[in-house]
Amino acid sequence: MSEPIKVLLVDDHELIREGLAGVIDLQEDMQVVGQAGSVSTALRAYAEFAPDVVVADLQLQDGTGLDIVRSIRKTNNRTGVVVLTMHSGDDQIFAAMEAGASGFVGKDAPSGEVVRTVRHAAVSPRSFVCAGLAQAMMRRATSESTRLSDREHEVLLLLADGLGAAEIGKKLYLSESTAKSHIAKIYQKLGAANRAQALVTAMRIGLLSSVQPGGRSDG
Repeated sequence: MSEPIKVLLVDDHELIREGLAGVIDLQEDMQVVGQAGSVSTALRAYAEFAPDVVVADLQLQDGTGLDIVRSIRKTNNRTGVVVLTMHSGDDQIFAAMEAGASGFVGKDAPSGEVVRTVRHAAVSPRSFVCAGLAQAMMRRATSESTRLSDREHEVLLLLADGLGAAEIGKKLYLSESTAKSHIAKIYQKLGAANRAQALVTAMRIGLLSSVQPGGRSDG
């Protein structure tokens, strides 16, 4: 870009805005064109200054940074929007990505990461970047792959009580072969080779709170 990247800063803490402005104004290719402390003032400043990139806090007094992202994306895919937050959990990362943000940065990240994300947002506003995205996607995939159906969870509880496939079938009014099929599916989802491994994994990820002693064969 021959012209500096025009940046609008949105945060309800003036100290944080000024700190960000100091970092960004040090960059030869960037210029802070405006600041705002709320969603409403941010959208007015956006209309007034036409920034290339908006850097918005996730939590604001009258809404969230995602409200700003969605409002901009209704009419514009060319403006970069970076979400900056103290709360950088998986849910927040995916919410920002799904809203159409260009990037997501935790407030505990080095200033250089903010600068790099702003540059990315200016060039590729619809391409999402986040330092923790890969790990978050792995955790989401693991969570989804280990999610049991209601029936499978019933079977798991009976496995934990020590019942075998035939007894589980009788309890749940299923054929033994259907019960065995459910057990095999549970093992597959939990990455287990046998009952003991399945129960240990289920306890580790919170599907079971306890296991009764004296397990039997799975039949």
